[in-house]
Amino acid sequence: MSAGPVTRVVVADDQTVVREGIVMLLGLLPGIEVVGAAADGEEAVRLVAEHAPDVVLMDLRMPRCDGVEATRRIRADHPATEVVVLTTYADDDSLFPALRAGARGYLTKDAGAEEIARAIADVRSGAAGLSPQVQRRLLESLSGPAPAAPAAPVEEERERSAALPDGLTAREAEVLALIAEGLSNAEIAAELFVSPSTVKTHINNLFAKTAVRDRAQAVAYAFRHGISRRS
Repeated sequence: MSAGPVTRVVVADDQTVVREGIVMLLGLLPGIEVVGAAADGEEAVRLVAEHAPDVVLMDLRMPRCDGVEATRRIRADHPATEVVVLTTYADDDSLFPALRAGARGYLTKDAGAEEIARAIADVRSGAAGLSPQVQRRLLESLSGPAPAAPAAPVEEERERSAALPDGLTAREAEVLALIAEGLSNAEIAAELFVSPSTVKTHINNLFAKTAVRDRAQAVAYAFRHGISRRS
């Protein structure tokens, strides 16, 4: 047992196996006590209000209330509780909204026990708990060219996403429109000022949501639903 102060943690992940695995892993780490486990963002917010943990390990893609909104609510109502995102996704559309919502740490789910423990300790001490992959992405973003136009306000972005078919996000629809224009992954990355791996993530997500198998079907889908950069 650790002689130092105990860090009280809430785990939020909608996948039962993943959630239970994280709880089990944290239970093996000295100086960490799991005080609650949530299956969605709403439950995570409730558990934070109930237990006042030091840190929440937060998944992003969850039902009812996603990790970004849950992070925003927790940081607004419980500023003493820090949030470390633990997610499968490291693309710009996942990373930057989470950080803007108040997350102080960001890890992908291939992180090991030592990296998770270090991120928890870092955010408790007032530092950022970012994985090396995320740190590189932030540096690339800061050193890269700025977009020509400012990002749409959150409310406008939500309205655009709500109007799209099959749960597509505004960025996924933009990628789909560029596919329909015949651009390659590299050309789309240059157009949107993101990395090719980010473009690939968006394409995988939109293919899964729209049930298309290849770019030809994606083009047909885009024209069928009137998805273009002018729409």
